[in-house]
Amino acid sequence: MFHELPTFAQLIKGLQQIPFLASKNLYRVAEHFLQMDPERVDQFCALLIHAKEKIVRCDECFCWKERERPCSFCSSPKRDKQLVCVVETWQELFAIEKTDGYQGVYHVLGGAICPLEGIGPDELTIAQLIARVDRGVKEIILATNQTPEGEATAAFIARKLKGKEVIVSCLARGLPVGSSLEAMDRVTVYKALSERRLF
Repeated sequence: MFHELPTFAQLIKGLQQIPFLASKNLYRVAEHFLQMDPERVDQFCALLIHAKEKIVRCDECFCWKERERPCSFCSSPKRDKQLVCVVETWQELFAIEKTDGYQGVYHVLGGAICPLEGIGPDELTIAQLIARVDRGVKEIILATNQTPEGEATAAFIARKLKGKEVIVSCLARGLPVGSSLEAMDRVTVYKALSERRLF
């Protein structure tokens, strides 16, 4: 089929380069773009180019920010600069922000250590985090995902911070609110038991 539609095949190949775009949706997305008015296609492309030019990573926390503006997290006078929450990506940062219960600042690692995918400590912003601690931070909250990669990343950072004058904590683990024991996997139940607290 594609030998008669080489341009369409190129479009599909280009869409395949976008992470997180499910392969079952490739053809739908391609059709969506092909059915768009030329003017809307131009607007969409211009929007992508504009965003690429105007949005950069903060040099301190590595979250996205407007190029001409200070980082909204790092520059806020209401935030405790001595309390740093370490997350893998900005998506986790926004999940924490939605709670309206955290008033510290952040550090975005840019992923988790995963040797199988060629991601080591040097590919993440761990060195910059250590430098922040050396400049004076009271507490680091390790809020990496509870996956093998996230746990390994948190353990690596904790080892790097050993001996430094900083409190290293992590998010509480265990049973989600509203859950039943019988529906939980054994690791979650084990963590809830081993990390129990006074009632």
